[in-house]
Amino acid sequence: MDILTKRERSVRMGLIRSTDTKPEIAVRRLVYGMGYRYRLHGKNLPGHPDLVFASRLQVIFVHGCFWHLHQNCSHCRPPKSRQDYWKPKLQRNAERDKQTQQKLRRMGWRYLVVWECELRNQSKLIRKIMQFLA
Repeated sequence: MDILTKRERSVRMGLIRSTDTKPEIAVRRLVYGMGYRYRLHGKNLPGHPDLVFASRLQVIFVHGCFWHLHQNCSHCRPPKSRQDYWKPKLQRNAERDKQTQQKLRRMGWRYLVVWECELRNQSKLIRKIMQFLA
């Protein structure tokens, strides 16, 4: 079993990216290949959406199944250790996502959440994105 010091754990957690993740880049390439153009990480919008289609008032979030508690997803397994730390942390992420979505709706924006696991079936994901952006 790998026992980490607080410093080692902090270094590892610091390596986890919040932007330009592999799933996000994959979605960006897919959307760009579909002919859509967008801005990245809307700093002036709640939640800093990953892809912003300002003229359409639409945004796309690319969520990791683990970090955002994707319901009924086989890739979203709760941690076995330090549950007293992880459970509230991940629940706060999910609650913050809901609040962000409500704020965007009130501002007149539409949003789409693309889950990391959805990248496994690109044809289905393309249809989902096209339907959203149409």
